[in-house]
Amino acid sequence: MGEAEQQESGPAAPERVGAEHATAERTASERAAPEHAAPEHAAPEHAAPEPGAPGRAALPGPVAEIAAGYAFEGPALDLGAVLWDGACHPDAPVRIPLPVLNRHGLVAGATGTGKTKTLQLIAEQLSAHGVPVFLADVKGDVSGVSAPGEDGAKVRERAAQVGQEWTPTGFPCAFYGLGGLGPGIPVRATVTSFGPVLLSKVLQLNRTQEQSLGLIFHYADAKGLELVDLKDLRAVVAFLVSDVGKPELKGIGGLSTVTAGVILRALTAFEQQGAGGFFGEPEFDTAEFLKTAPDGRGTVSVLELPAVQRQPQLFSTFLMWLLADLFHDLPEVGDLEKPKLVFFFDEAHLLFEEASKAFLESITQTVRLIRSKGVGVFFVTQTPKDVPADVLAQLGNRVQHALRAFTPDDAKALKATVRTFPESAYDLEEVLTSLGTGEAVVTVLSERGAPTPVAATRLRAPESLMGPVDPAALDAAVKGSPLYGRYAQAVDRESAYERLAADEEARTARAAKPKPKAESEAAGTTRARAPEEEPSLVEQVVGSGMFTSLARSIGTQLGREISRSIFGTARRRR
Repeated sequence: MGEAEQQESGPAAPERVGAEHATAERTASERAAPEHAAPEHAAPEHAAPEPGAPGRAALPGPVAEIAAGYAFEGPALDLGAVLWDGACHPDAPVRIPLPVLNRHGLVAGATGTGKTKTLQLIAEQLSAHGVPVFLADVKGDVSGVSAPGEDGAKVRERAAQVGQEWTPTGFPCAFYGLGGLGPGIPVRATVTSFGPVLLSKVLQLNRTQEQSLGLIFHYADAKGLELVDLKDLRAVVAFLVSDVGKPELKGIGGLSTVTAGVILRALTAFEQQGAGGFFGEPEFDTAEFLKTAPDGRGTVSVLELPAVQRQPQLFSTFLMWLLADLFHDLPEVGDLEKPKLVFFFDEAHLLFEEASKAFLESITQTVRLIRSKGVGVFFVTQTPKDVPADVLAQLGNRVQHALRAFTPDDAKALKATVRTFPESAYDLEEVLTSLGTGEAVVTVLSERGAPTPVAATRLRAPESLMGPVDPAALDAAVKGSPLYGRYAQAVDRESAYERLAADEEARTARAAKPKPKAESEAAGTTRARAPEEEPSLVEQVVGSGMFTSLARSIGTQLGREISRSIFGTARRRR
């Protein structure tokens, strides 16, 4: 069922109490605001309650006050209904206004508390409102969003508890896989596009090694040595510590043999883990994530990641590349009626673990600025303390599932989580440890940008399948996509590795070719008089037209360095 249908039918009708967009069929009593709602939480433009109106007037005082804080006028996503003293109140809906979804958010909670189903619930409703969604399927159980859900007693019971008219519905989906591992359309990036900052993170380099890698990228960019895959990067590193290549970086600090060795060993280990397929061409165009289906619903792009669960830093860093690529390709749009895309960043703690200060600063800046480009980012993790404070401060929408307090560290994390919420009528330490599966503490931004009251919430049931689809159906969906033919087959064109190898062969051939005695003596005299006149390998490269691919990458004149974003990723023309 679409979101608009949910808002207009069945037991969900009281959820729209006080909203100007209510249909003409609703009675005056249904439009009444709660008698006991605190004036500071009620939107000033809401209609005044009619005397003696039933409905929310009968809600307990604190529940009526919370409900008033979620009585939005514009389009909104329905999360569930307020819980108070163990009772669920379907006449007190908890919602998120659609326009504030680009103010980012956090979905947190212990393992098994329902975070994945919360993602599914939000993704469904965003799609129904015509908003594209990107989410990572780490465990392989989100593919069910493409298929109608299965009816049953538990689903019906949950729907009745929260005032939901549940209808099994599938949503338009596209499935992707990193570098062709596992099911999905392959998503690849060139090494040049990925950039030195993100690559340093995934290779676990220290600050000095990261700076050296940046120098290598700078050299490759400036000299037209395009880094498409990992063998290209290895070739450039090896060249820069060779007798021929050492002088090339002498004027800007050089590259030590020890640091080059560390980088080469890290690249080798990285490739042995199967990561080589993630880098190459055709490079994926992240604009594919912004599309809608023919019926106007937003496409849910699902990145299938079960095949790379043993490489958590890789997929978390790769997700950051996707977000950074969107960041510098999209224009500034300011605040919109609805986001262009909502991006769910699962297992977010893996992104921040052992991250350098520069990397954290880059993430913070990306999250801060991408809002004005119409993209909302939801981080999904176990506790808010997994997210750095500067990033957490920018997450205006919060869905906090249950936390455990089995150890002193757990208890400390619980107290820290409570402090991140506004003051409320709940004892949050008690509530957060007693929530059941599919229940959460919620606070979001209102249409005016102010935090809503904290609401313990029983969440709605997703209308799509709560589990994976059949592998055969998934495979058919992938191969039936028009994008499959464009991205499925990897391409290995001429790049830095091939060009450096060709120049090495040419140099070796020239050295091995015998010269006439007179020519040899003349050449020796020339070298003795002017040794600097012999062209370097780089000059030979420039003379042979190696800069062509660089011009293709950035559409500028030969020899210009590729422009880079705050993550060091290369900007590409669409």
